Formats: sequence, C-alpha cells, structure tokens
Amino acid sequence: MPQLTRPDLDQLPSYVPGRSAPGAIKLASNEVPYGPLPGVVEAITQAAANAHRYPDMGVVALREALAQRYGVPAGRIATGCGSVALTEHLARATCLPGDEILYSWRAFEAYPIIAAATGATSVRVPNDAGHGHDLPAMAAAVTDRTRMILVCNPNNPTGTAVRRAELDRFLAAVGGNVLVVIDEAYREFVTDEQVPDGLVTYGDRPNVVILRTLSKAWGLAGIRVGFLIAAPAVAETVRKVVTPFSTSAVAQAAALAALAATEEMRRRCDRVIAERTRVTDALRKLVPDLPASQANFVWLPIGDRAVPFATACAAGGVLVRPFPGEGVRVTIGTPEENDTLLALAEDALST
Repeated sequence: MPQLTRPDLDQLPSYVPGRSAPGAIKLASNEVPYGPLPGVVEAITQAAANAHRYPDMGVVALREALAQRYGVPAGRIATGCGSVALTEHLARATCLPGDEILYSWRAFEAYPIIAAATGATSVRVPNDAGHGHDLPAMAAAVTDRTRMILVCNPNNPTGTAVRRAELDRFLAAVGGNVLVVIDEAYREFVTDEQVPDGLVTYGDRPNVVILRTLSKAWGLAGIRVGFLIAAPAVAETVRKVVTPFSTSAVAQAAALAALAATEEMRRRCDRVIAERTRVTDALRKLVPDLPASQANFVWLPIGDRAVPFATACAAGGVLVRPFPGEGVRVTIGTPEENDTLLALAEDALST
C-alpha cells in the first residue's frame, strides 16, 4: 500500500492526556476542581438552543470583552480552540519547512508535535538544574533559521517560572527579528512578584506574543477557549489561518459568562494556591528537590520511580501524570483529594 501521509510523522508521539477513570480522583490534567464558574452552565444552555446556527466567526463580543479586560485594542486579539491551537496557528503563520522553533525541554509536550506538524525543526534546550528554562542557553541556540521561540511561564510540567530580570536579558539577547511567544496558561496562579505579567511588561513589543487560556483558572477545560495578544499585524495573520468557526458559539458564550465571574475565579485560585503551599511542604519531606511551583500543579523529579509511583497512586484511586524516567506532575485538587494523594505518596516514596 502506498504511503499516503507524511513519512516524517510516523515516529511522532501522540499527545498524551491525563488519564480519567470512573470514581478516581483525577490529579493528572491541571484542571481546577470546583466546577464551572457561576453563570457558565446557563450561558452554555442558552447558546445550545441555537446550535443549528454558525457562531460569530469574528468572535467580536468575546474579543471586545477581552480587550476591555486587558486594556488592549480588539485588533490585537485572536481566539482559538485553547492556547495550544493558537500555538499551532502561530507556527503556521511564522514557519516554513526547515525553519526552527526553539523551546526549553522538558516543557509543554505539544510543542514538538506542533513543530513537526508544521514541518519546522524543533530545537530543544535542556532545562537547567532547577527544572526551569535555561534562558542563556536558549539565547545561544538562536540561529538565522529560528522563527519562533516558546517560553512557557510558568512551565508545564515543572511549574517553575522565569523572573523578569532573566527574561529582560533574554529578550535583549534575542533581538526583535524572532517571534517570542510567552505561554502564560497558568498566569492566574502566579504569586512570585518577580515573575512578570507578560502582557503588562512586554506586551508593547512587536515581536512578543502573549498566550492565555480559559481552560485552567477560568474552569473551561471542557469547552476550549484560548486567546493571544500580539502586535496588530501578527494577530491579523493568525486570524487568517485559524480554522473557521473554531471558537464555537457555546465556547464564546461560556467564555463571556466566565469573564463576568472574575471575583469567584480569584477566590478559587486563592484556594488552589493555599493548597499548593501545603502540598509542596508535605511532598518536599519525601522529595527534597521538588521545585517551587507557580502553577496549579507540582513536579516530582523522581526519575525512574515516576511510573511505579503513578501506578501506586492509581491503585489507591488517584490519577497523576507520569513522565517516564523524569518525574510526575500532580495537579492540586481539593483539600480532601490532596490528603488522599499525600497519604499515598507517604507510602510510596518514604522507602
């Protein structure tokens, strides 16, 4: 039978989502555990009544709401099916086959898939000893073929975050000829004042794109809405390559309702942050080099014990996300869920 698809994709790993199982405590997918924000279900229900109609392809109402919230013109905003889809659109908008996309590794596992699907070359720069981005090494890896750099801040799956002084030096070293995408999917969980808000600090730079999502803090993981804020020309190009109608009518309605519940979103994030501190302190007694997290998860750098630990957790009714040979990412759940996780960790890691 002839090869009907690109042979270079044969060895490309599939994206691996966090596991689900009936009755299990799911701490594998970085979801916020407190349900949809007030008004979201009602907005979804109302939008579903018109499911036979196409959504607004221009996403005008949502883009205007985001523009008002973040103090930027709507022309600088593009929306999509989660921030990961927008990363894919950015790759298509910047790269031709053979161009380079540069990122830290390990970072978000979709990055190499996006690069390969675009026909771009992945340039992976190893994380530093603290499990974060090695920005000097990343700057040194830039070549005349580099078209896009991805900075995951906070980083998924390690939770580490780049501080402003480091990022200032990095952007100065890279210059203005390469698109730098600051992926801030977990921005609402950041408490370190030295970790910059990318939009506030760098949003006026023509070559900087800020990625955000409503899947995490805003509780719309099952609806999929992401957005980017970029220079007008970049945002316009992305809107050209976005799959038509990919921000569905239900997604637009849900996003508008979620954005109207900012106070409740903040209260829930504060609960997650408090639990993150408690879980981190407890797990560090078992894994002393667990890095500080600025996201809604923690990273256990336990190497070859990752899969056995995840297996032990699953046997105890808790699903976590192992990265074989590297570590385990554990989402912060409710206090009761976290208590169960900590008891299993004590049994699995204390010996």
